[in-house]
Parts: sequence; structure tokens; C-alpha cells
Amino acid sequence: MKLFKCIAIPCFTALLLCHVPGLRASISCTPGPGETGKPFSVMLTIYNTTLLANGREQTRLRIALIDSIAREIPGANDSIRIYMTGDGKVMGFDRKTLVTRIDTAGKTYLATRLLNGTCQLLFVAGSTPGKVKVEARSGKLWPGLQEIHTVPADFVMMKPKPMQLTATTKNIDRMIGADISFLPQVETRGNKFFDQGIQKDAITLLRDHGFNYIRLRIFVNPENKDGYAPGEGYCGLPYTLEMARRIREAGMKLLLDFHYSDYWADPQQQNKPKAWADLSFNALTDSIKSYTTRVIRALKMQGTPPAIVQVGNEINHGILWPDGHISNPDQLASLLKAGIAGVEAADPSIPVMLHIALGGQNDEAVFWLDNMIARGVTFDIIGLSYYPRWHGTLEDLKYNLSDLCKRYNKPLDIVEYGDFKKEVHDIIFSLPDDKGKGACIWEPLSPWSGLFDRKGATTVLISDYDLLNLKYLAGKK
Repeated sequence: MKLFKCIAIPCFTALLLCHVPGLRASISCTPGPGETGKPFSVMLTIYNTTLLANGREQTRLRIALIDSIAREIPGANDSIRIYMTGDGKVMGFDRKTLVTRIDTAGKTYLATRLLNGTCQLLFVAGSTPGKVKVEARSGKLWPGLQEIHTVPADFVMMKPKPMQLTATTKNIDRMIGADISFLPQVETRGNKFFDQGIQKDAITLLRDHGFNYIRLRIFVNPENKDGYAPGEGYCGLPYTLEMARRIREAGMKLLLDFHYSDYWADPQQQNKPKAWADLSFNALTDSIKSYTTRVIRALKMQGTPPAIVQVGNEINHGILWPDGHISNPDQLASLLKAGIAGVEAADPSIPVMLHIALGGQNDEAVFWLDNMIARGVTFDIIGLSYYPRWHGTLEDLKYNLSDLCKRYNKPLDIVEYGDFKKEVHDIIFSLPDDKGKGACIWEPLSPWSGLFDRKGATTVLISDYDLLNLKYLAGKK
């Protein structure tokens, strides 16, 4: 992933904030209890980023300003500039036309304003399928940017039958997890980690503070020229095997996250690995199955099988584009089935997670899950990302999780988050019938997380995880 693309991609924001000195400095100052800090970025939530290109389908946009730890700035009345590319239109929530203006660079934008901290708008899809980019700016703050994917108007909507909404029978433990896939790169640079002045292995340190799962992403050939780590291969199979051994030695469990790409895969990009680029659809289906099986078997052979496997990463817009884009739902379902079959061929006891980046977007989560389950995709656990800048308020998160729990009879996991650490766990573990299985923080070893300072030493915030472990894991499964 290119560095500046993280404006639109939640899971990479932490890396950017750790490596841009000006941003890192502004994040290190945490306001006291009951306070909010200075406005840091624009929060843009689009409540459905997959719409029919029929000229009518619409979704709500919510805009606010947030501080460096994602708390909204109450009472803000700042001006907002909306930039858009693609077929569609943005209007007031009352359906009134917004004022059009031209900025100093000659770009056209729509002018609006926050009222008591928020602004509500509508986006109406056009009639040409494609990508629409919406960006909300306010002064020099970090902008909010999202993509809407509009699909053909003849998209066949399907809903699952009651017999398809079966309960998960595989055992899934409660999780307090951490994605630390960057660790080998960080260690290569010579970074070390300290707890109360004592140097510790990062994985052991997290375990000692209540974490019981480590999440690792894996790319197909990240060493390729245009891959994630050209010439080095970080997050490829050899590094994953080594990290899995360290996880086992620490007495922790592995959540394996298949990206099915040589590079970052997320709602904005799901590009095929170079080795699969020219394959027919049937060959592509065979490749995803055989590759999945090969990786899991390699982990099992060294005695480090994953406890949970993600078939794809943030896949609400599909995988392996263009074949598996959400606009081709039957093909997407076939590819997901192939990945799941690959897990089952290696070890049918491993729970399979499908991960969508829709923490607070209930309409789109229901749309995606309905259409995949109705097309025969069977899995064990629903995973979601929750980054407030893109995925809404804590109330949105709570409503979405509660609704999905009732609708689909599946366990849920907030498999990526960064802010509101205690609140996220309280919400997920409050779901009925032990359906909430936990959460996994994205890259907690970075200063961005607040758990470590710039020298790699733990901060007082790490103790929150000791308390979360006592509250939600001690003596429980």
C-alpha cells in the first residue's frame, strides 16, 4: 500500500501516524478525563458503500470533527467542503441542493457546515456502475475520504432461507487479540520493547498484559516488485511460520488473515496476486483453494495450526477483482467457497471467519451477508472492522452487532479496531448467548495506539488490558 493511500484505508492509518513525525507528535498529547482535544481530522461515515446504480438508491453521510483519539468535538460549527468524483450526487439531508464553489486550485466542491457538531447529507447513486469517491474537508484538518461502489441495477438480490441460518458448532474461544504483523519489520530496524524498564519480547509482553490471540496477515508473494515488501517478503509464508512458532512458544493462539494478494487487500483494493493475474475463473478458484490448504498444512506440520482463519480481509467489496468484485456476487460466492474449502481440506475443525469493514454500517452488512449466505457461503464467525473515522459512532457499532447477532445466529468479532479500547470490548462481550467473541487491536506496538511510547516502553494504558482480561477472559472460554 502506498503511504498516502491510507487516508481511505483504515487498517493502514496506524502505520502512517507512526512514521510521519508531525502527526505522531500531535497524537501523543492525550486530554484529561472529560475533555476533548483539538480537532484533528474529519470523520466521514457513509452508511452504505455498496449501492445499485439505478439513479435512485441512496445512503446517509454523517460528518463530524474528531480529536486525535477519535472523540467528536461537540458544538463544532465549522465549514465543510465536499469533493466528489464518479456518477452520483450529494445533497442536503432535506434533499436541497448544496452551494457549489471553486477552491483556489480550481476544483469544484459543495459547501456545507456543521451544526452543533455534526452534518447529515444524502448521496444518491447515478446510473453508471463504478467507483465514487467522496471527500470531506475542513480547513487544514486530516480529511475524511471514502469510496462508494455502485453495482449494476440488475444485481440479483437474495435473502437466506431459515435453513441456511445455522448455528456455529465449532469451538471459538474468547479473544483479546492484537495484530502485530509489522513486528518482524520493526525488529529488523532494531526497535525493542520495555515493560516497567525491563526489555521483553513483544509477544510475551502482550501476553503478560492479558492478550491471548495474535493476528497475522499473509500475502501470496509479497516479495514481488509491486508487492507488500519487495525483495524482502515480510508477511509471506516463511515469516508467518516463524511468527507462528513464537506465538505458540508464548502460549497464545493464532488468527490467520489471508489477503489473497501480493499487496494490501481492503475495501479500496483487492488485486490479484501476480501469479494469478491471467488465470481463467476456474483456475483462479482452484488456486485460492490449493493455496489456502498449502499454507495451513505448512503451519500444521510445524505444530502451529491457526485457531481461526479469515478467508479474505475487509471483503465487503469482494476479493480478487474484477472476477470477485461485489458486482459479480455469484463469482464472489464461488471464490469464498473455494477459500473455505481450502481451510476444510487442511483441517475441518478450524473456524472460518468472513471479515467485512462495516463496524457501524448495518444496512450494508445485512446486504452483504444476506447475499453471500443465500448463495451458499457457509462460515463460522462474522468479523468486522471498527474505526470511528469511517465506521460510525459507538452507538452505530452496538446497534449493528446486536442486529447481526439476531439475524444470523453467528458469533461476532471486532477483528480490527484502534480507538475506544474499553468500550469496544464492553460492547462485543455484552452480546447475548456469548455470541460476542472479542476484539483484535490493530498494531498496538506503535506509538499511535497509546499503549507504547516512541521508545517502545509501555504506558499506563497497557493496564487496561490486564483489567479486560480479568473481566472477560479469566476462568472463561
